[in-house]
Amino acid sequence: MSTKITGTGSYIPNNIERNEAFNKHEFHNEDGSSIKHHNEVIIEKFKAITGIGERRYAEDHLTTSDLAFFAAQKAIEDSKINQEELDYIIVGHNYGDVKHLAEQSDTVPSIASRVKHLLGIKNPKCVAYDLLFGCPGWNEGLIQANAFIKSGIAKKCLVIGAETLSRVIDKHDRDSMIYSDGAGAVILEETDEEGGIITHESATYAVDEAHFIYFGETNHPEITDKRRYIKMYGRKIYEFALNHVPAAMKSCLDRSGYNIGDLKKILIHQANEKMDEAIVQRFYKLYNMDMPKGIMPMTINKLGNSSVATIPTLYDLILKGQLEGQEINKGDVIMFASVGAGMNINAIVYKY
Repeated sequence: MSTKITGTGSYIPNNIERNEAFNKHEFHNEDGSSIKHHNEVIIEKFKAITGIGERRYAEDHLTTSDLAFFAAQKAIEDSKINQEELDYIIVGHNYGDVKHLAEQSDTVPSIASRVKHLLGIKNPKCVAYDLLFGCPGWNEGLIQANAFIKSGIAKKCLVIGAETLSRVIDKHDRDSMIYSDGAGAVILEETDEEGGIITHESATYAVDEAHFIYFGETNHPEITDKRRYIKMYGRKIYEFALNHVPAAMKSCLDRSGYNIGDLKKILIHQANEKMDEAIVQRFYKLYNMDMPKGIMPMTINKLGNSSVATIPTLYDLILKGQLEGQEINKGDVIMFASVGAGMNINAIVYKY
């Protein structure tokens, strides 16, 4: 018996926010001081490092639970299951439902319960809950769903990653250009087929690293309000990721029984193009190899960083033939890998 993904779906918002839109922003450093460079220079440097040219923002009337619902509908339809037979709905997110221009997040009821309500699922034994694990939240949801199925507790699970980070960004912070909105979902089922989830690896570093990503005040020194925004220590995160993620990926692959040459794709959290490339390059260096061309599909240039939604969205786009030059074929061994707030890291070896 194995656990395999039998359906995928994603929701990519229609609103496109291009880099040029940030030309009118007034950027400040963390200490409130003005950034001396012109916005054109700031944006150019940002693009060179992150690879982001544009990102997607949710329509004003939609929230995280709406995006999650849209992706879930598509995954259920793709899998052809009866949604009433779902044992679990697990939603990875970080900030709940933040309505447009709202100053407060709404997390009760859970996003998962809202998705179940929107789907119209009546079965009370379909358990819905949220998972807060930073950007690796969807991966961790998949790991938990796999454990439920392997233990006999469940047979079918819906795992979603959804976020509307555009609602929690400080427009006076350069890092605001990184974040975006979106949702991705999969159906994970018990099956007699070979493959599926082979091995997984997770870790939390919280001695010095717990607050590398946090909620903080605006960078603008003259604005006093009660709102808090997503903040991060970018350099510390970069160094942390390079020091820990490649080793976790290697441990996960080594325990899978597959060789590095068997790996066809690495679907890594779309955090920062340069950082992602450095992680995967260092991973291959652990095997005394160079990073193969085309091994790491990227969507960050067009979709930005939508946190928990990046990997399931990327996976869905590849399977649906919507990412040029990228494909996953029957029998391919792939890896999901992520890093984010906590600081948390995880990796999954999966055979399609």
